[in-house]
Amino acid sequence: MSDPTVLLVAKAPVPGLAKTRVAATVGDDAAAQLAAAALLDTLETIVAVGWPVVVAMTGDLGVAVRADEITRALSGVRVVPQRGDGLGERLAHAHEDADGGHGVVQVGMDTPQLSVRDYLDAGAEVREGSRVMGPAADGGWWLLGLPDPGDAVVLTDVEMSVDDTAAKTEQALGGVVRLRTVRDMDTWDDAIDIADGIPRSRVAAVVENLRVTA
Repeated sequence: MSDPTVLLVAKAPVPGLAKTRVAATVGDDAAAQLAAAALLDTLETIVAVGWPVVVAMTGDLGVAVRADEITRALSGVRVVPQRGDGLGERLAHAHEDADGGHGVVQVGMDTPQLSVRDYLDAGAEVREGSRVMGPAADGGWWLLGLPDPGDAVVLTDVEMSVDDTAAKTEQALGGVVRLRTVRDMDTWDDAIDIADGIPRSRVAAVVENLRVTA
């Protein structure tokens, strides 16, 4: 059976626009550096899975931090622009654009601590015809796997980035298989916690540098 497509929904790490809640603690430039590191770490893991990869990107990479490095990392994958008004609509369109006929496993760039095993576990459920979700500690979700990417249309009616987004998404889909709960990187405290768990990552290097210079 063919592999699903990994869909990464990403935002160019532009100072002042990236990781604004983190920026409230460490500043715009540092937050953008952290976002860039998270994007690069996530891309590295996704590519290592060995499945087709689509990145749905928004923002101007030309003015992003680590732009050259990110551009090189994206050169081996298919990049499509995000389209739609709200986040739910953009996610639904991204699933549609990524659909290669064998299901889609979608993540964002706020969980660089994910391992190849996390993706393989999700893909196994998708191959069996199950919808799968990775719930986040804050009530959202970090992964959504759909055997039929057209089912993502329900996301247009789900309020995103609130403490019951995962529950409402599960309800809209009529049930999901749940993976482990992880913490996503919304705040500086989140970044510290995540970096401690992946000490050899780019994210950990940025966090350590910020700790030293603070």
